[in-house]
This record gives sequence, C-alpha cells and structure tokens, in this order.
Amino acid sequence: MRHGKKINPLGRKKAHRELMLSNMACSLIEHKRINTTLAKGKELRKYVEPLITKSKEDSTHSRRVVFSYLRSKEAVTELFREVAPKIAERPGGYVRILKTGRRLGDGAELCMVELVDFNELLLNTEKKTKSRRSRRGGKKQAAPAAAPAAEAEVKQEEPKAEAPAAKAAEVAPAPEAVETPAETPAEAEDTTKKVAEEAPEAAAPEAAAEEAPAAEEKKEEGDDETKKDEA
Repeated sequence: MRHGKKINPLGRKKAHRELMLSNMACSLIEHKRINTTLAKGKELRKYVEPLITKSKEDSTHSRRVVFSYLRSKEAVTELFREVAPKIAERPGGYVRILKTGRRLGDGAELCMVELVDFNELLLNTEKKTKSRRSRRGGKKQAAPAAAPAAEAEVKQEEPKAEAPAAKAAEVAPAPEAVETPAETPAEAEDTTKKVAEEAPEAAAPEAAAEEAPAAEEKKEEGDDETKKDEA
C-alpha cells in the first residue's frame, strides 16, 4: 500500500524509474507526441515540464542542467532550438494528455502525451472558434444591411428579361455610310450641266404621253363629222 507517498513508483526502483522517464522525455521532445499508459503520462508531465521551462533561457548552465536529466545531446539540441522558441510566450502547461481507451491485455488506461504548441490541427480549430465568436455580433448588425442589397440586385435583374430584343437590335450591324469624296468646283459644274441636259429628255416622254390622248380625241371628233356628212 502506498499511503502518504506523493510519487508513483510505477512498479520500479528509483534508478529504473528515472531512466524510463528520461527515455520517454527524449522521445517526446524528438517526436512531439508519444503513446503510453495514463499513469506514466502523468509522471512524464511532471518530469518534462520543468526541463522545458529551463530551456527558455539558452545558456551553458541551462543546457548542462537539462543534459543531466535527458542524457542525450540530440534531445537537448532539439529542445533548445525547436521547442523553446515556440513555447517562449507560454507561462506553463506545455504538455497535453489525451485518453485513448484501455489496453486489451490488462485493461490499463492508455493516453497520448503531446506538446501543446506542435499540434497544428487543434491550433487551427481554436483559431476558427475564436473568429466565429468574435463575428456573432457583427452578423446580426450586417443582416439588415444585406436586405437593401438583395432588393437592389432584384431591381437590376428585372430589366435583364427584356434584354434579348435590345441585344438583337444591338447585334444587327448598322449600314455603313459610304463616304463620297468632296467634289471640286470643275466637277460640280459638269454635274449641273449633265442634270440640265437630262431634264428635257426625261420630260419629253411625259409630254408625249399627255399629247397622245388629245390626238385620239381629235381623231374621234373627225370621224364623227365625216359620218354626219355622209348621212
């Protein structure tokens, strides 16, 4: 029984327990997330968060202190170069524990331990939810303004129904005006003479057509007189 014991030994001696947590911390720093049991995940969070806080100050002393716990140059380099800049503004809570169910063999609770600032999916969803909350008031205010805009669109669409006839008139090409060259004074005199000469010729057939009925009437009168004389 472990009454009054603040540290969970995890069924191991002190040296074995510390080496196991050191290994898990190196894996977490290098891969940003690991799967383990819930009990180990809680102890790992207590073990690694002080080391992440220590990495905010990049000095020789801080590197040596962290190296005394991790015993891995690659993990220390990754922690100070990649992890520290991202968690620089975060005051704490660098590790997240997500429960993933129970293990089939012994029914132990499983979890996923991950660094908070390296889960891009959850970070994107948090940004979206924040933006939606900030726009709730704006949508209500923008709703009345949207109605006049819709009415204006309807008014603009109404004259479009008569568009086919107007389009047909617009599409039909207008007869192109033929540009006549300007006449010189000499050419203008020639045209007036031609018009004067053609005028009598055009009037002659009309005069002949008018004289023909008169001649027929005279012939009829002469025939009537001859008939009277014979009688």
